[in-house]
Amino acid sequence: MKKGDFLWGSLLLLWIVILIIPTSREAFIAFTSTYPYLGGFIKFGILATMGDLLGVRILKDKWIVPKGLILKAIVWGVIGMVITLMFTVFTTGVAAAQSQGILPFKDSKLARAFFGSAIMNVTFGPMIYIYEKFGDMLVNTRYENNGSKLTVKNFVDGIDWYTIVSFSWLKIQTLVWIPCHTIVFLLPEEYRVLAAAFLSILLGVIIAISRKRNMGVQIEAED
Repeated sequence: MKKGDFLWGSLLLLWIVILIIPTSREAFIAFTSTYPYLGGFIKFGILATMGDLLGVRILKDKWIVPKGLILKAIVWGVIGMVITLMFTVFTTGVAAAQSQGILPFKDSKLARAFFGSAIMNVTFGPMIYIYEKFGDMLVNTRYENNGSKLTVKNFVDGIDWYTIVSFSWLKIQTLVWIPCHTIVFLLPEEYRVLAAAFLSILLGVIIAISRKRNMGVQIEAED
C-alpha cells in the first residue's frame, strides 16, 4: 500500500467515524441543518475532490495532486450548494405534483423518490456536468496558459460532447444516477446531500475506469 492510499483511506475513515459516533453525528447534522449551504459546500468540496484524486489514482496508477486543487474543490463546493437547494426543490415539487394528480402514486414514498430523482437527473443533472467541466477547464487554463482568458467558443469547443452525451448523459445519468438518487431521496432529509457527496466519489471512479478503457481501445486500434 502506498502512502497516498493510506492517507486517502484515513480521510474516508474519518468521515465514517464522524457519522458513526452519535455525538459527532448529531453535531455534524446540527451544523449542516443550521447552515445548509455551507454544509453542502464542505461536503462536496471535500468528498468530490477525494473522488477526483481517486480517479487519477486509478487512471495513472499513482497519486497525483493536480494544479489548482483548491480552486477545483471550490467548484465542487459551489455544486454542493446548488444540489442542497435542488434536493428541496425537486422533493417538494414532486410532492406538490402528486397531490394535484399531475404525477401518480401520491401516497408512495418510493414513487416520490423515483420521480424526484428521474426529473432531477434529466433536467438539472446534465447542466451540472457542463458546469463542472467548464469550471475544471477554467482552473486548468489559469495554470497551464498563464491565466489567459477562455472565450465562450473556447469553452464549447473544449468539451468532448460525444463522451458527455453518449456516456455521461445517456448511460451514467440514466443507468447510475437515477437509481442511486432514488435511494438518496428515500433517506432522511439531513443525510441526502451527504449521501450525494459520497456518490461523487463513485463518479470519479466511473470516469477513471471509462477513460482507462478508452485508452486501451485506442492503443489496440493503433496496433
